[in-house]
Amino acid sequence: MDGSHPIEIEVLGAITEIDAALWDACACSEVADGGRPFDPFTTHRFLAALEASRSVGTGTGWAPRHLVARSAGEVIAVAPLYAKGHSQGEYIFDHNWAQAYERAGGRYYPKLQMAVPFTPATGRRFLTRPGWRDTGVAALVQGAVRLTEENGLSSLHITFCTEDEAALGAQMGLMARVSQQFHWENDQYADFDGFLGALSSRKRKTIRKERAEAQGFGGQIVALTGDAIQPAHWDAFWNFYQDTGARKWGQPYLTRAFFDRAHEMLRDDMLMVLALRDGRPVAGALNFIGRDVLYGRYWGCSEHHPCLHFELCYYQAIDFAIAHGLARVEAGAQGEHKLARGYLPVETHSLHWVRDAGFADAIARYLVAERAAVSEEIEVLTGYGPFKRAHVEEQD
Repeated sequence: MDGSHPIEIEVLGAITEIDAALWDACACSEVADGGRPFDPFTTHRFLAALEASRSVGTGTGWAPRHLVARSAGEVIAVAPLYAKGHSQGEYIFDHNWAQAYERAGGRYYPKLQMAVPFTPATGRRFLTRPGWRDTGVAALVQGAVRLTEENGLSSLHITFCTEDEAALGAQMGLMARVSQQFHWENDQYADFDGFLGALSSRKRKTIRKERAEAQGFGGQIVALTGDAIQPAHWDAFWNFYQDTGARKWGQPYLTRAFFDRAHEMLRDDMLMVLALRDGRPVAGALNFIGRDVLYGRYWGCSEHHPCLHFELCYYQAIDFAIAHGLARVEAGAQGEHKLARGYLPVETHSLHWVRDAGFADAIARYLVAERAAVSEEIEVLTGYGPFKRAHVEEQD
């Protein structure tokens, strides 16, 4: 593309300051063929739902500072960016960095975070129009670093970016970090039994037993998308979400209004799996649907039934992915219990820039050691996976 025009960077205080079509032309230009976006999380509608519901914004520690790059007045690249007053809701943890920085007399917060709030799902963070990738990425990186410097902020963090973006960012002087998640890969299975056939005999029997126990909980399990998701379902799911959030981190990140907005703007992007007893939801799992990936996000229940969590969150997700030809299920952050259910450890990526040169050097050395540790952990955990040895070797 024409590089003769200077690139202008604009900082937005709200996603509504840019037209949805202009943002999505960068965030999900692939929908022009009539299909889904690669993932829904960087679409204008998802980010707008977060802001309109006040899940992010004033008082949350997530202040929108979205970047827009223009060439000759044309929007060529955008990025979801936030000034953060804490390190909650990120899932690639830098709490130790913050403590060390402040013990040394620095002020770690606020920092800049290029990410999708509360969403540990890999996806593009440097969102460029077709044909503008290199120019757009360079403009967004330079713009974000300059914004960090000019405002005297401690650091910039770009989390759950793609592996390609991590490599590009490293070439531009950012520090690359590797973390780990558990994903299920669809090896062109015809059905769930086809997946079970790839497992060792003992693991196969265990999963069949878990599914039978879960499905015998005394009710029915339904998988809903689009208009099949009714407002009443959100009332139940909000209660599930509150209960899980209170037990895990003390306070749910999303507001009740987010689920109302999700029903209005995002229900075609979602799969809700509910366990019903006497027609009443007693447990549920919420997933987001991408072009090739199903993203597991939230789970909760009002009644405990053995193995129902595994069924709704993991096995129903596998069923859906196989039925719809999806390549992968990403089941969210953490959870080694996913390993026995066929979800294997994989690398996830992030990029970091720290304004203080001495502190940046210390982090860079730490990241080298951490990368080796993550690689070793992935190798060890994969060996404990449920697959037959030949299947694991083929995947490697």
